[in-house]
Formats: sequence, C-alpha cells, structure tokens
Amino acid sequence: MKIASKVVSLEDLVNIVGKLRKSGKRIVHCHGVFDLLHPGHLLHFQAAKQQGDILVVTLTPDHYVGKGPGRPVFNHRLRAESVAALTHVDYVAVNDQPTAVTLIQRLKPDIYAKGSDYKNAEDDLTGKITEEEMAVNSVGGRLHFTNELSFSSTELLNRHYMVYPDQAQSFLESFRKNYSVDSVIQKLKSLQSLKVLIIGEAIIDEYHYCEPMGKSPKESIVASRYLHEEIFPGGVLACANHAAGFCNQVNLVTQLGTAEQSHFEPFVRNALKPQVQPTLFFRKDAPTIVKRRFVWQPFMTKLFEIAFLSDQPTPKTLEKNMLKTLSKLVAKADVVIAVDYGHGFFTPTLIDFLTKKSKFFAVNVQTNSANTGFNTLSKYPHADYVCIDEREMRIEHKDKFTDLHALIEKTASRMKARYVTVTHGHHGSVVYAKGKGFFQTPIFSKEIVDRVGAGDAFLAVTAPCAAKGFPPELIGFIGNTVGALAVKIVGNRNAVEPIPLFKFITALLK
Repeated sequence: MKIASKVVSLEDLVNIVGKLRKSGKRIVHCHGVFDLLHPGHLLHFQAAKQQGDILVVTLTPDHYVGKGPGRPVFNHRLRAESVAALTHVDYVAVNDQPTAVTLIQRLKPDIYAKGSDYKNAEDDLTGKITEEEMAVNSVGGRLHFTNELSFSSTELLNRHYMVYPDQAQSFLESFRKNYSVDSVIQKLKSLQSLKVLIIGEAIIDEYHYCEPMGKSPKESIVASRYLHEEIFPGGVLACANHAAGFCNQVNLVTQLGTAEQSHFEPFVRNALKPQVQPTLFFRKDAPTIVKRRFVWQPFMTKLFEIAFLSDQPTPKTLEKNMLKTLSKLVAKADVVIAVDYGHGFFTPTLIDFLTKKSKFFAVNVQTNSANTGFNTLSKYPHADYVCIDEREMRIEHKDKFTDLHALIEKTASRMKARYVTVTHGHHGSVVYAKGKGFFQTPIFSKEIVDRVGAGDAFLAVTAPCAAKGFPPELIGFIGNTVGALAVKIVGNRNAVEPIPLFKFITALLK
C-alpha cells in the first residue's frame, strides 16, 4: 500500500475501520504525538500489530501538542507521513481533539495499545490514560501495554536536535544535573497548601479585532474595518487566576467602578476560577479600568489603545473599609501579593499596613503609559519579594547605564528583600537572593503571540515559590517556563495551568 493511501481523514478512517470490523478483522489502535520516530516507536507498533489484524495510528494535531513552545518540531502532516511509511502500520489519521477518548468511541478498536511507560497511571501527568481505558472498555475493547525498549522523543530532540536557543540549551544541561522533572513538579505541587492574598487594580482588557483598509482620502488616518471583539479579565484578576492553578486558596481584593457595577461585576465573578474568593469594593469617583486595544488579528499587531481610568487615590472612606477587610485576610495569608499598576489603588496608609502586617509580602510595581516616573518601588519601604522588569528597575534608580546587578543589590538592601527578580525581555530573568547572589535564566522560546499579561503570570507563580523558600535558580527556571507559556496566550484568554506547565518542564528536563 502506498504511503499516500495510508494517510486518511478521520471520517474515512471511521468508515474503513467499520467495514474491516464487519469482515472479521481485529482492529488495533495506537495514538500519540510521535514527534520524532525512534526504535522504541517501531518496536511499539510491531508489538501492537501482533495483537490483531489491522493497525491504525492516530496523531495529536499540532495545536494540541502540550509540550511547550517549540513543540512539535515536525508538523502533523510530516508526522503522519513518517508513521505511514512503516510496514506494520495500515492507516494513519490526524485527530481533531486534544485526547483520543472521543476517537476511541468512534473507532471502537478491539485493542488500544500504549507503551509500557503508561502502565502506571500515576505517572501520566494529564490523567488521560484512565479516561482512554474507560473509553476502550465502553466499546468492548481492552487496553494493552506493549513492553518494547523505552526511548523518549523529547530526550532525543533535546540532546541532539537543539530544539531550544543555544543559551537555553547550555543552561538546561547544567540545570538537569541538580533538578529532575519529578523534583521540580513536586516542588510546584507543594504550593497547593499556601493561603494567598492578591490585591490591586482590576483591569478589563478588551481586544477589538480589525483589519486596516488604507489611508482615509480626507484625513491623515488609517481606516480599519471592525471584525469582532474579546473581553479578558486583566490586571489583578489575571494574577489571581494564574495563582489559583497552583494554590488551592486564593483571596482577592480589588475595586470596580460603581457606574459600571451591574455590567462588570457579573463578568468579573464569572471570569474568576472557583478557587478565587473575591472581595470587590466599588468607587463612585472612578470608573472600572478598561483598556481597549485595537488589534490587527493575523499578526496580533496592536494598532491603538484607549484607556478608561482615573488615577485619583482611593477615597479615605473606601480606604478605611478596605483596611478593615484586609486586617482579617492578611492575618490568615501565608503570602500577600500586591500588584500595583499605578492607578490610585495603593495609598500610603494601605502600603504601610501591608508592609508591616504581611507574613510574606511580594510586590510588583508597574510602569505604563499612564504613570511613567510616578509609580516606582520607592513607594514601598519593604518587601520580601520584589518582581519587576529592567526598565522599571532603572526608572526606580533614575539610572540608564549602571550594571543591573548593582541596581538590584541597592534595591534589596534598601527594602530588606529576601529575593529580587528582574525580567529583561529576550535576555530572560535574573534572580537575586540574599546571601546567595545572582542567578541568570535564559528564555526558553522565541515564539511570541502576545506579551500582554506575561509579567503578571511570572509574578503570580513565582511569588508563592519565593514564600515557600525555593532556591533562587529554581524560581528563575519556573518563572521563565511560565513566561514562555504566557506569551503564547492571546491577552488573558486563559491562565497558565499546572498540567501544561508540568508537561513543558518534562519536555525541558528530559
């Protein structure tokens, strides 16, 4: 049979398998990514074929391969053709779902074959092997584990194909000597018991997708055609959702505008994860902060932004009510994370209370178009963990050229900080720990869909890590893996979730 005739659509595969079953053929089904074919795959297919008459193989499509940025290395068309070239394989198709569960129910195989590395369901990060077994049992088939020689596509790609940038490759070779996949994942799972309090400005991020039509003949503007729009929970709302994936108890304190309360309050409550317990305050003197971006969708190019906000400080009466609520929440929290976008939420009184009463205080003070030069770390006398970018650090010290490490040490000394993390774009991040020095971590991907919210994701996951006393090199590694996943997400459409992060870490450290 020719390779081309072996690769079929899902619908055709379902029909073909149905006819073969009626003719008495025993169907064996294998499913996976198969990003790099190796001897282990060949032996697996050979062993699987021995369980029946017809071997069909289905592949995970590119957009559902959850091994992090840069994967799969080979697109699903090439992967399908490579598998189809093998003698033992009769038919190949690309799945249209993230898992094989629905496909198993449609194909109704007699045997669903998996490699021996899936024998222990507890080792499957996704937990899907259990669901797949239930699916094959439901159609009268059975799950079979082959006992072929074990190889890892991920390990082979990492070692021999230079999947990641050169600097990252060198870093990972060294990092693997001290940290295993299991040790990092277990550390992240240990965050679940932390009680986290996140406070700051809620931001509604609107993306209005459009396409430029050309210059207006009568005006010096580029006219654009409206296509559609999306609304995301941004600012501290996004931070809370990121943290809630890793910590079981997350309290959130933020503000909305009274005028838009009926419109935005239901959206905010529905957009937050179940683990997030929000306390919402409402300001009569300011609107809910909305940042409306006009985006050219094919390239995610930001054309223009309109911000609906007020920079006026929180009114005294509201400040008093917030402090009353915070006095109870702060006392119970293992870590307090302040996300300061410089739009009036954090008053001197509030800052004084947080820095004195928090068991572990983490802060991010952001520079944006509305507050450049006015919203700096100097507002805060103390923090246990500081997380900002290089530009914000240089604005803090009014210093463009001094070595970044020297500025970080000044900040750590003044604020008596245990950790200071500075992110600096394509250079990665640097973590300073008191008594341990500096630890530089490179970026793990050059693929960027959208930078919006990446810093918030970095903060939301690394602050609990710092509160738990993770080593600085591990904080930097975790932060950059989170960042690599975050820049692949449009806006704050989704939070960075544990399972995709665990799978990415596995792909990096194998």
